Formats: sequence, structure tokens, C-alpha cells
Amino acid sequence: MFRAKKEKEHRYYLLPGMGRSNRRHRRLVFRWSLAVGVIFSLFFAALLYFLNRR
Repeated sequence: MFRAKKEKEHRYYLLPGMGRSNRRHRRLVFRWSLAVGVIFSLFFAALLYFLNRR
């Protein structure tokens, strides 16, 4: 009748975007954005080089 109340179990909740799959997705997006940035900058540098070569 007068039992001690069970303590509620403490749960650790991750906020949105803190899970392992989201970190993996962000790493993938970061790598692709670096690759596209390098390719675009090489293309733009080549374009400027050929335009100023005349």
C-alpha cells in the first residue's frame, strides 16, 4: 500500500540531427560539396586562363 515510488528511468534523448545516420549523411554531403567545388574552381580557372590568353 505505501510502496516507495519507483524512480523514473533517466532517458537520454538525442536532438534531431544528432544521430549516427545524420552524421554519416552530413559527411557524405560535405565530401560531395568539396569535390564539386574543386571541379568548378578548376573549370572556372581554365576558363579565365583561356579568355586572358588571347
